[in-house]
Amino acid sequence: MSIIKIDINSDEFQDELEKTIKFTDKVLQQFNWVYNPQEEVNEGVQMGLARNKIMYGKRFCPCFMVESVDGKAKSVDDRICPCKPAIEKELLQDGVCHCGIYCTPEYAANKRVEMGMEEVVHTHSRGLTKDEANVLLSQRELDADELTSLLEARELGMVEFKLVDVREHMEWQMGHIKGADKLVPTSSFFAALDDAKLNKDENIIVYCHVGSRSAHCARILTDMGYSKIGNLSHGIVSYGGKIER
Repeated sequence: MSIIKIDINSDEFQDELEKTIKFTDKVLQQFNWVYNPQEEVNEGVQMGLARNKIMYGKRFCPCFMVESVDGKAKSVDDRICPCKPAIEKELLQDGVCHCGIYCTPEYAANKRVEMGMEEVVHTHSRGLTKDEANVLLSQRELDADELTSLLEARELGMVEFKLVDVREHMEWQMGHIKGADKLVPTSSFFAALDDAKLNKDENIIVYCHVGSRSAHCARILTDMGYSKIGNLSHGIVSYGGKIER
C-alpha cells in the first residue's frame, strides 16, 4: 500500500472542505462553542476532517489514527466529529477539544491574552552542550522548545536523530517542521515505514498535529523493537520554529 495522496486543489476536495466548514459552523451553534483563536489550528482540523470524509466516508477526528477493523474504518476511541469525549469531558474540563478547533468562549478569551504576551514560556540563554543534548534526546516526550534545541544541536553535529512526520501527505504539503526527514502517514503506516528504512537502533522523534497520532505511532514502533523513540508531545501546533511548505 502506497502513501495516499489527495489533491487539496481538486474540485472534489474543495467541495468537501466547503461542506466541512459549514459542518463545523453548525457544531459551534449547536453547543455554544467558538473556534480556536489560532486560525491555523482550525484550518488544519477542517482540512483533516474533509480528507477523512473523502478517504473513509466519515469525519473522523484527524488527530487520531483510523484503522481497519473487520474491513471497516474505525477511529481510535470512535472519534467522529464532534466526538463524545469532547462533548462529555474535554470541553467541560479543559475548555477545548483534543484537536483544538472547538473551544468555550472563556478558553478562547484566555488564549487570545496568551497569544498577545510578549514573553515566551521558555527562554534560552545558551545552546545545549553535547552531553545535555544526548540526555534530552533520550526523553520519551519532548516539548517544542526541546525539539528546537535538538534540531540546533543536530545542525552543529552534536547529536544524530531522524525527525518523522506521521501526519498525512496533505498535511505535509500544508506545512511541516523544517528539518523533518521522513513522512510516514498513519493511513499507510507500515508500508510507508518500510519505505522510510529507519534503523531500529537510531534515535527517532515523531510528531503529528497535536501529539495523539504520533504518541500512538511511538508505541507501535517501540513494540516493533525500535529502541530510541521520542514524541513531540503537543504536535506541530505547539512548534514555534521554522515551517516549510
